[in-house]
Amino acid sequence: MTAQSLDFHSIHDAYRPRILRYLTRLAGAADAEDLTQQVLLKISESLAQFRGDSSLSTWIYRIATNAALDQLRRVSARPVQDLACAATTAESDSDSDAEGAWAGASIPSVESSAIRQEMSQCVRDFVERLPDNYKSVIVLSELEGFKNSEIGEILGISLDTVKIRLHRAREKLRRDLATGCSFHRDERNEFACDRKP
Repeated sequence: MTAQSLDFHSIHDAYRPRILRYLTRLAGAADAEDLTQQVLLKISESLAQFRGDSSLSTWIYRIATNAALDQLRRVSARPVQDLACAATTAESDSDSDAEGAWAGASIPSVESSAIRQEMSQCVRDFVERLPDNYKSVIVLSELEGFKNSEIGEILGISLDTVKIRLHRAREKLRRDLATGCSFHRDERNEFACDRKP
């Protein structure tokens, strides 16, 4: 795809919701809207220089990642939010179960659906607390669905570095969840947890 065949309005319509969601996850809801506008402006200004060395989505996410990391550097100390962890998956659960919870997988009952939402929010809260280099690879891999090679292009790091960071980020997330939550099964045999003091 060359710069001549790209239309900013089509890119805006296709990518704006994805960029906003990604930046909300990476930089927080308070800054996501402004950062999204900055990213779209940068895309508009730089579109003529896009050479197609990488895919369009990789190029766009790299711009968004750089904007988020710049913002996170400017905000040196972010307040740690009080987390209300109602439920999450145990370490013994498969990764696909955890991904389903993050993606808001549907469950028949309204009550189960509420539990899933709380689980998703709890996991996202712990993801937000990861160091930036771990958070970025987890968000790109687990929440945005990029392949390791694409993550390497977006972040400007080697494939081996992506794999190492993902492994370390997942391990830290598991430890943090185990430390921060007490896991059990509720009366309907669904996973739940109580936030440890």
